[in-house]
Amino acid sequence: MKYLIFIFAISLAACSNKNGNAVSEAKAEMVVNQKDLGDLSVATFAGGCFWCTEAIFERTKGVKEVVSGYTAGETENPTYEQVGRGITGHTEAIQIYYDSTIITYPKLFEIFMATHDPTQLNRQGPDVGTQYRSGAYYRTEEEKAAIEAHIKILKEEEKYNRPIVTEVEAFDTFYIAEDYHQNYYELHPENPYIQRISRPKVEKFKKLYAKDWLKEAYMK
Repeated sequence: MKYLIFIFAISLAACSNKNGNAVSEAKAEMVVNQKDLGDLSVATFAGGCFWCTEAIFERTKGVKEVVSGYTAGETENPTYEQVGRGITGHTEAIQIYYDSTIITYPKLFEIFMATHDPTQLNRQGPDVGTQYRSGAYYRTEEEKAAIEAHIKILKEEEKYNRPIVTEVEAFDTFYIAEDYHQNYYELHPENPYIQRISRPKVEKFKKLYAKDWLKEAYMK
């Protein structure tokens, strides 16, 4: 569960949106109908709080859109409050819409693994619970093979001192999170959670991938 100070910040954001559980109509339409997405490919990852992972991939070359939401659970149309209580089985996740002629699925997965801790079971830092578990949800056998191949490399290189616990499952359903969660990093840079938890992860991505994969708009 996020620190109380961060929950308070979330409450403020929700209050600013009269329909706190409403999904951004433009973003929802885009995701459901693939509006203006053409032949873009889709990847779904879960690496703790989606405020962090969304911000990282929004900065990645070849990525056209990132949407925060919930996946790998049982309850239909879960709310943030339900997911946060750990009663729906979902994990906070992002859906990445990307141009595969610019960036490949294996590279996206590599970036995903490098920018969160895949050895933490049912948590990421201060966020504790199954809703913060690490997960990669493949749509094809090729994606599954890419996931398994990279995890094998990480194990062989002894990248971590603890076992990798990233959940690897076939993609099922993705529910878009409430409107106030979308683009949260950009809209609330003053939020203590963004400053203390999210920003270091974004800076880590920039340090590791600035040369080849950081969008020019974020190079400063």
